[in-house]
Amino acid sequence: MKRLTALRNIALAFGLVAMTGGVAIAAETESAIAHGGRLYDKWFGENKAEKPTADHPAYPVKDGKYGKDASWRCKECHGWDYLGAAGAYKEGGHATGIKGVSAAAGKDPAEIAALLRDGTHGYTEAQLSNDDVAALALFVSKGQVDTSKFIGPDGKSLGDGAKGEVYFNTMCAGCHGVDGKKIKDAPLGAVASNGWEMLHKVLNGQPGESMPAMRALDHRIAADLVAHLQTFPKE
Repeated sequence: MKRLTALRNIALAFGLVAMTGGVAIAAETESAIAHGGRLYDKWFGENKAEKPTADHPAYPVKDGKYGKDASWRCKECHGWDYLGAAGAYKEGGHATGIKGVSAAAGKDPAEIAALLRDGTHGYTEAQLSNDDVAALALFVSKGQVDTSKFIGPDGKSLGDGAKGEVYFNTMCAGCHGVDGKKIKDAPLGAVASNGWEMLHKVLNGQPGESMPAMRALDHRIAADLVAHLQTFPKE
């Protein structure tokens, strides 16, 4: 009964968004999609929930390199390109054989939200609140991009690095530094070596951080930024 009530609340939230309309709601929806994108990346970094210590029950690679908390990240099975076993994760250390989420694009977000609470995905309210589930479902339904338009099969950006340098120096360098090494995380050049990952983060932001999401801008700007970032030092 509690689960049914939660799902009804999620459905009501989507219904209110649909009924209200207007530019403000469109802007708020875009913000919610970006939040969902960060949850897709690393939900326990975004919402400060407790980090899982055991493999996700549905994670098929037992004792794998990317088990434990990593196996609970949506991107770990479904990929940064959203194609899962049909995309960049079809082989290598991240390969799980699990399909992507691209087929869910355009589906009713309430249906996707229900799947996140089902026995396979098994996300509890302690891990993802109903608002989190609604945002994540909205991202899967409305927020996916066709990454093949922006990232080549080799993971290299198809954007214009010269334009990206202008965007980076005016919008990003204040926090990241002109070489992408100012923040004490992995250098941006290292992250950008995976073009799909970097595109996702540019569009949606970094989980739990103040990095702005740029998905409301022309996505070619994000591709240009990634192209510039891929010229940065990796160490």
